[in-house]
Amino acid sequence: MTSDYDLIVVGGGPAGSTAATAVALRGHRVLLLERETFPRYQIGESLLPATVHGLCRILGVADEVAEAGFTLKRGGTLRWGSAPEPWQFSFAMTPRLPEPTATAFQVERSRFDEILLRNAERVGAEVREGSPVRRVLTEGERVHGVEYTDRDGTTRTAHARYVIDASGNTSRLHGKVGGARVYSDFFRNLAVFGYYAGGRRLPEPNSGNIFCAAFDAGWLWYIPLRDDLTSVGAVISPEHYAAVQQDPRAAWQDMIKACPQVARLLTDVPVATDQPYDQVRVRKDYSYWKTSLWTPGMALVGDAACFVDPVLSSGVHLATYGALLAARAVNSALDGSVPEERGFAEFEARYRREYGVFYDFLIAFYDMERNEDSYFWAAKKVTEVDIDEVAAFAELAGGVASGDEAVGATGRLGTYWSAAAAELDAAVDHLTAPDEPRTNPLLTTEVVTNTFRTGNALQEQALYGGPLDAPASPTPDTLTVTEDGLSWVM
Repeated sequence: MTSDYDLIVVGGGPAGSTAATAVALRGHRVLLLERETFPRYQIGESLLPATVHGLCRILGVADEVAEAGFTLKRGGTLRWGSAPEPWQFSFAMTPRLPEPTATAFQVERSRFDEILLRNAERVGAEVREGSPVRRVLTEGERVHGVEYTDRDGTTRTAHARYVIDASGNTSRLHGKVGGARVYSDFFRNLAVFGYYAGGRRLPEPNSGNIFCAAFDAGWLWYIPLRDDLTSVGAVISPEHYAAVQQDPRAAWQDMIKACPQVARLLTDVPVATDQPYDQVRVRKDYSYWKTSLWTPGMALVGDAACFVDPVLSSGVHLATYGALLAARAVNSALDGSVPEERGFAEFEARYRREYGVFYDFLIAFYDMERNEDSYFWAAKKVTEVDIDEVAAFAELAGGVASGDEAVGATGRLGTYWSAAAAELDAAVDHLTAPDEPRTNPLLTTEVVTNTFRTGNALQEQALYGGPLDAPASPTPDTLTVTEDGLSWVM
């Protein structure tokens, strides 16, 4: 059985729902295929303001998310670097964005993701759950559809001008675009995580902040989801895999005990026993990217395209931003305003740049931790980044991440990372000084400014119909975004 669409989206998570919604809002015929039935469990509960106040507003779902009762998050609290006590990182990055937009949420992904998926359905996308995609269909070099199994077990085919793979890190389709994944050796970690039925909260006004604390074996996240639910996870080196595999729950609790700043928040607090939060889960927390993010007729977004270490809570932002970029390319090609190749080249360049600035930030951020006696942290210094990875990242960045001068040669890129780490470390030292600075010293660092520039622009797009400043152009012929944020014009 066959049917025809303008776009087929594989995967109903935030990336897939974003792409489907953004194209359906332009009146195009969209099919979204999701292998599971929502609501379903997913990790990645901590959001950034760009998703909440930028992306969600563009998609028309900001009010519903705001009214869902999720925990308000003003920034991050960290025990990281040379300061012995935790320090605060505020989202109040620019005075041009009003106070309510300098916040985000901690979300139960089962609820948040379903809000986005039902919104896609509401604006016109055809959503089919319980429908795993088996393979893509090609004609010559072009992808033109998929074969999938419907919830009744029937094998079906659907054809479309475009296919977007948003099926996550377990994607079976991504090999059609850009070959195998390129894995980072620097960010090749392991995550073991679970939930507690409550937990103490940080002092106001930061009670909703994510708390990240470095310890000997790696670092822990502590995310307050509800008064009676806290997400706690450890990011550690793969050397611990045998112990984790033997008894994940015992290894998880041993990691928590090894970090006093987190352990005391959980004293006498029971672990969660209600499904799906009763399990301790393990994930190979490997960062990776693809050598190409699109091929004629098909694009990759979300974890199907790339993943980077979660310490800055960038996962949902990168996924939804990349999906919006892909949707702009699709919309522009369908309405004839921008040639397909030009639109998808813009998608790829911007997506690579956004991945690149987070990668830059994270290398500098890891280098700040002074626990030099630890095997984990000794390996997380700029000087330990393998030259092959530096070269691979320079190729990934393609002159649009880290600044054109920095990526011109691998040696200069290493120098850039070292300087960024030193500048970030100095800013945190200033932030934690006894005389509290009037302005956030983190805002004066190049690496932080680069990291949040696109997110700020996305929020300004949603609030004002476009960024208040013309963005620095990675190429002379950068396309212009339409006022609704859904496509490009030449």
